[in-house]
Amino acid sequence: MRQALMRRMAAAAAAVALGGALLQAQAGRSPVADAAMAKDPAKVRSLLKTGVDVNASQGDGMTALHWAAMNGDGALTEMLLVAGANVRATTRIGGFTALHLAAQAGRDAAVPALVKAGAPLDARTGTGATALMLAAASGNAALVDALAAAGAALDLTETAHGQTALMFAAAGGRAEAVKALLARGAKVNLTSRVVDLSTVEVPEEVLQDQARQEQRPQAAQAAPAPARQQPSGIAGVTRPYKYNELIGKHGGLSALHFAARQGNEGTARALVEAGADVNALTAGDRTSPMVIAMINGHFDLALYLLSKGADPNLATDNGMTPLYAVLNMQWQPKSFYPQPRSYLQQKASYLEVMQALLEKGADPNARTTKKVWYTQYNFDLLRVDDQGATPFWRAAYAADIEAMRMLVKYGADPTIPTAKPAVNDRFRQGGVRSADESRDHSGLPPVPTGGPDIPPLLAASGAGYGEGFAGNAHRFAPTGMLAAVKYLVEEIGTNPNVRDADGNTALHHAASRGDNEMIKYLVSKGADVTLVNRGGQTTVDMANGPVQRVQPFPETIKLLESLGAKNNHKCVSC
Repeated sequence: MRQALMRRMAAAAAAVALGGALLQAQAGRSPVADAAMAKDPAKVRSLLKTGVDVNASQGDGMTALHWAAMNGDGALTEMLLVAGANVRATTRIGGFTALHLAAQAGRDAAVPALVKAGAPLDARTGTGATALMLAAASGNAALVDALAAAGAALDLTETAHGQTALMFAAAGGRAEAVKALLARGAKVNLTSRVVDLSTVEVPEEVLQDQARQEQRPQAAQAAPAPARQQPSGIAGVTRPYKYNELIGKHGGLSALHFAARQGNEGTARALVEAGADVNALTAGDRTSPMVIAMINGHFDLALYLLSKGADPNLATDNGMTPLYAVLNMQWQPKSFYPQPRSYLQQKASYLEVMQALLEKGADPNARTTKKVWYTQYNFDLLRVDDQGATPFWRAAYAADIEAMRMLVKYGADPTIPTAKPAVNDRFRQGGVRSADESRDHSGLPPVPTGGPDIPPLLAASGAGYGEGFAGNAHRFAPTGMLAAVKYLVEEIGTNPNVRDADGNTALHHAASRGDNEMIKYLVSKGADVTLVNRGGQTTVDMANGPVQRVQPFPETIKLLESLGAKNNHKCVSC
């Protein structure tokens, strides 16, 4: 056994030695490139005098010329070119020429020699990028101008997303590069490629993973695929959307859209001054520059666009207007995925932005047409479908009294609810289930698809909490939900027994959060604790762990029972 072990150790040592020898041999194959990488022009000169191959490349295809260009060493670049360096050589990884690397690094010292030597100006990398695009992204305006002056095509598009050099500069906040491109004649209103995700088939395992992420009960996970799809928000559509269909098309952005999305005010100003259309809609989902600025939290830039004639009522395919967007951004839910935080660094507050929009004629009653999928991306804990929501509804959902008052002042209708989606299985997620699950326990007339669903009062009282884990994500004004409910009942005059399409009341939602103070208030205003939703859940049932991992609220159960509510003792999480 010992001899066998010694043989294995000897073999391992031999393999290590062989590997080392191979590495040394590999390293020795490109001495000029190695010296250029080390920024040692004296050694490069010495090697060239001995006749060493100037074009010998390293393992990834980098030659001495690549290194000299990327390092911005003009003298070394000229030396290598005189020695016969191949100006068209490309790296094995990415297909970069020396000119590409000089442009990407923003190094202009080597560019004149490369251009003079015949470097292909419009050569493409593996992703279709040109040197001009890379120079634009680097922000070196002098380099951009030099390449354009040498004849680089201004409006070519890369193959991955169909973006131009101007879009590269706009997205990167490279205002001077934007100006240089525009001065040379770059077209300001070209748009990127559109991708239609609605035509992409979503694999079953993705749908299953989405169900697991939403942490639904096992019974819901085992349901047929349509139950895991997002409800449709288009009038007349009676089937649920798949998630990719809810997203639909994206892309088709102009340079101004890229600048607005990233909050690059300097580049946006340069583009607008050059004639960029402030009301251009993306070819993908019809998003205006102002809306894309709003949904990314760039309120100051949005106000600039408004001052330049941006239409405050242009809505996206899902009905998102700037007014709704600013509220949705301000009260963006907590998320497992990174969300825009720029709104926290803006000079203008969201209320100031709302005021400016309303003064410019923004419609306070414009409604969304589909669930806003990017509110929580694909890990939705809210369990609230906001199709048909108005800005007032969104303010109510955030318990934002200041915003609600402002909207009412400008003509908002405080009674408009959301619209019932094609498939609404919220009340089936837990609690009481009858033998015949199609049975309606509420005694209410049926609500058709597109009919009234969640009224503002129920939004303010905690819609979605009885469905799962909304409390882990939902954000609302520091004045609290109860203050918003009082405003809606006392100042707006909302009936405390108003119900959603599932038959829930504000008491159901308050009970699902264990909010005894709100329960007592609503009862004092005439709320009926005995009302039952369509799924058969009483207000007590909502307080009694109606879904898995949401524990009962014993004090709330006692309170509601003392007020006459029935306890069906159907705790799911017990």
